[in-house]
Amino acid sequence: MPQEATRTERQAAVPEAEPHRYQDVLAVAAVTIGLAALIMGWIPATHLPGAVAGVIGLPLALYSQMISATTNERWLNVIGMVASFMGTAFALSNGGFSI
Repeated sequence: MPQEATRTERQAAVPEAEPHRYQDVLAVAAVTIGLAALIMGWIPATHLPGAVAGVIGLPLALYSQMISATTNERWLNVIGMVASFMGTAFALSNGGFSI
């Protein structure tokens, strides 16, 4: 009987997982902006918005990586970082920040 009581006390002492809404939103935003930069950077006619999206997406993904709490968020952040970097590189090769 004492073992049953200690197990119940231990289970009650374990806090429940809190949702990480802010980190989740940042991770999804990083992926979305990164993929947008990748697609726009690939198309020569949209090199300017692609470069801007990549320049915004990379620091956003880096900040989101710093405050991420779960492995899923970190996966999304890395995908967003790579997509933003590649999008910026494609955009710069197609004309970059020139109008």
